[in-house]
Amino acid sequence: MTQDKDFPVSGHEMEKTTVMQFLLALVGALIPVLFVVFLLFKLVMGIQATHVDGVDTRAAEEEISKRLKPVGEVAIGEAKPDAGGIVDGKKVYEGLCQACHATGVAGAPKAGDKGAWGPRIAQGKDTLFQHALGGYTGKSGAMPAKGGNPALSDDEVKAAVEHLIGMAK
Repeated sequence: MTQDKDFPVSGHEMEKTTVMQFLLALVGALIPVLFVVFLLFKLVMGIQATHVDGVDTRAAEEEISKRLKPVGEVAIGEAKPDAGGIVDGKKVYEGLCQACHATGVAGAPKAGDKGAWGPRIAQGKDTLFQHALGGYTGKSGAMPAKGGNPALSDDEVKAAVEHLIGMAK
């Protein structure tokens, strides 16, 4: 090996870099840089996502969720006394009782069926009230206490029974 006076040799030569070594070094150096750029991008986009053109998107999301709500909701046993202290039995019936009494589920006598309601009405209102309030299991079916809604008041249940009796007459 010849020695150039401008470039002295110190006893060992530098190894040549292969293409593979170069690519690995390049990728190794770019990964942390790209990761930092990605995090900065996410930070900026996150800030913009909550405030687009001065509009708070959280409020917009709440508006969207309100619009996506179902059109109606089933309120079971929501009939409350009116100003005169009278409970609307029809509302209680429509909110809860008709689920069984309109279709005859579990042997429930259908609303308006005079043949099914006649013998029951003949037992007297007190018996019907007792069965509706406390529940009843008979030959033809079962009646859960308060129609399965313990939140109903006794007056609401009695008003619904009165409504059913009226429909069967």
